[in-house]
Amino acid sequence: MVITEGVFGMAGDLGKLKEICELKKDFSFRLFVDDAHGIGTMGDNGRGTGEHFGIQNEIDIYFGTFAKSFASIGAFISSNKDVIEYLKYNTRSQIFAKSLPMPIVIGALKRLEIMRTDKSLKKKLWHITEKLQTGLKENGFNLGQTESCVTPVFLSGGVGEATNLTVDLRENYGIFCSIVTYPVVPKGVIMLRLIPTATHTEEDVEKTIEAFKEVKSKLFSGEYVSDKIAQI
Repeated sequence: MVITEGVFGMAGDLGKLKEICELKKDFSFRLFVDDAHGIGTMGDNGRGTGEHFGIQNEIDIYFGTFAKSFASIGAFISSNKDVIEYLKYNTRSQIFAKSLPMPIVIGALKRLEIMRTDKSLKKKLWHITEKLQTGLKENGFNLGQTESCVTPVFLSGGVGEATNLTVDLRENYGIFCSIVTYPVVPKGVIMLRLIPTATHTEEDVEKTIEAFKEVKSKLFSGEYVSDKIAQI
């Protein structure tokens, strides 16, 4: 079995699904794709990274979550009947576990129906994403190699500086974002992970870019260097 992500959740780059599928000509394996950040956001119809690359039928086991584009809880696995039956009765987390509450299931089905019949939310999401990412790049921010809605911003600094910067963003600018530091990224690297959504506005994007410009200036001037790390 070959396991990969469709969209890598930290840096936003895409898995090399087409190249992996080419290897099926020479090797016998199942392809398992974790597409938690791809379902609902990638592909013409939002079916995920497999649709984006045109290899959806080559994916043998497809994993997704309801916690991202479905805005809910829970997750799902799609595969052939034999695989699903095996997982049902052999996955340790499923033993003695209850299924999702019916309101959550009905909600997920409704969200799936909306994704299939209305492309406006996905179109709005990508409009906001492109405006955010373009604006950050134009202001000198390093976004790495993201090819998705996941928007990482790479800065330089230690854990203390990263913590103080993130608290400043939240408390004084009203912006929440994930903070990623060593050992997930190399020492001396700060990664701020932004997740734009279809409910954000262009005004939200402009506010975010201005805030990031200010905290970047504070970071470089040493304002976040402190013996005392702010408490989150």
